[in-house]
Amino acid sequence: MTQEEREELEQGLLLTTLEKMVNWARRSSLWPVTFGLACCAIEMMATGASRFDLARFGAEVFRASPRQADLMIVAGRVSRKMAPVLRQIYDQMPEPKWVIAMGACASCGGIFNNYAIVQGVDEIVPVDVYVPGCPPRPEQLIHGIMKLQEKITREHPSRQGLIHLPWLRRKR
Repeated sequence: MTQEEREELEQGLLLTTLEKMVNWARRSSLWPVTFGLACCAIEMMATGASRFDLARFGAEVFRASPRQADLMIVAGRVSRKMAPVLRQIYDQMPEPKWVIAMGACASCGGIFNNYAIVQGVDEIVPVDVYVPGCPPRPEQLIHGIMKLQEKITREHPSRQGLIHLPWLRRKR
């Protein structure tokens, strides 16, 4: 191999690990499921519109089916009657899946302590990112999605049981 061939090969060569590549793909192609329950849903829809262009961050299309989504954005208050439905939709999502609690109502029950409202969706499903506000602006939701992408980048796929590599588990 000549020096010129070696330099040409080095220019087109990318070295990485499998876990970095998998995390990059997951981070760059989030598919959120629409789960808007109150006024935060309006801000979530605005985030997907042309002014804020959520497609820049890899979350281009909101899915109507949980079986095609890997991100649930809970936007608004969750009543006790809606809680089992929320859990059922979460269970229908394929692994890996993430949840963003958008707004004060989804994060902690809102400004009023009410017997009919769940005091935070983390009582029902595990939450990865909390986006504060009443309602939060689209910029805040975008920031929350970017924080989730940072979290996905740091995750180890085999620890989640998502990649089954028996030889990798033996080394630990």
